[in-house]
Amino acid sequence: MNTITKIIVLASLCLIIGKASAQDTIQKPVNHYKIENLKQLRETIATEEKAMLKAEVEAINQRLEKGEITQEKAETLKQEMAKKRALNIENRMIIIDNEIALLQRNDENYKWGTENQSQIELNIGSLTGINVKSRNKVPKYDIRTYSDWIFAIGFNNTLIDGQSLDDSPYKIGGSGFVELGWIWQTRLLENSNFVRVNYGLSLQWNKLSIKDNLYFVDHGSETTLEEFPLHLKKAKFRTTSLVVPLHFEFGPSKVKQYDNRIRYSTRNQFKIGVGGFAGVNLSTQQKLKYHENGSNQKDKMKVDYNTTNFVYGLSGYIGVGDFSVYAKYNLNDLFKDQPVAQHNISLGLRWDL
Repeated sequence: MNTITKIIVLASLCLIIGKASAQDTIQKPVNHYKIENLKQLRETIATEEKAMLKAEVEAINQRLEKGEITQEKAETLKQEMAKKRALNIENRMIIIDNEIALLQRNDENYKWGTENQSQIELNIGSLTGINVKSRNKVPKYDIRTYSDWIFAIGFNNTLIDGQSLDDSPYKIGGSGFVELGWIWQTRLLENSNFVRVNYGLSLQWNKLSIKDNLYFVDHGSETTLEEFPLHLKKAKFRTTSLVVPLHFEFGPSKVKQYDNRIRYSTRNQFKIGVGGFAGVNLSTQQKLKYHENGSNQKDKMKVDYNTTNFVYGLSGYIGVGDFSVYAKYNLNDLFKDQPVAQHNISLGLRWDL
């Protein structure tokens, strides 16, 4: 009995000691690895700030070479940048030293409110250590190209040879267009933003609402408008195109100069853009809604209808800031090899998003 009791006591002690050791090995490395990584980070601070100072000095030298600033102004700016970087090194060293002192004095359960609010982002992953990301990046001195979404919406119709819009077979109010695209804007002049070029990629949806109970009929080599045998509630014809727009934009800009960068802003500034577009027709669809045998019917026909495969045209806009009035005109015929040519025309509003 004594032997059994000794074995039980010994086994219990081993379990207690093993559990305590396991807790030590789990808890202890957490702060240990944090401290080691913070020490490594401390050694890289000076190198990082000096690299940023070098980039800033190069930007100042570029301004000096372009004649934007004098030699005296350049030296003053360099001294200011050097002073700023020296203070950055000192402050960041203090932050790291304070965090190390906190970790050494407390266990891993201790949390402090500013842990994730400093310029240095510490991502504690696992027992293997931490990842350090610096947010202190040197901005580019001059940015000549920007990118943005554009969205446009408005009325759509066609210009038919020998026929006015008043006699158009398409409803003016019910026909419309939508355009969504991604564009780049590049400044063309070295020290002025008065002339820009806009280019990118857009999807254009042009819709025609057909009136007078007519609909399109594809006869192989020719597409014609004919009377529908039943009463049509709606007859809509839509083309979807992928195009490359290109516009030369003119207008004033506000110049914003800082110690280490320069920016041109067109916010709330007048602008006018002239250019065009070219691309391909992706799909064509006709949608008919009518009543037959006591029930509503809906037909969607996705066929070619002899629409032109290659689309191109002229476009332009005029406005203020991100908002403008937008117009476009297709130089290509809507339908190929037709006795009467039709050219799509649109008028609406456009936003730079």
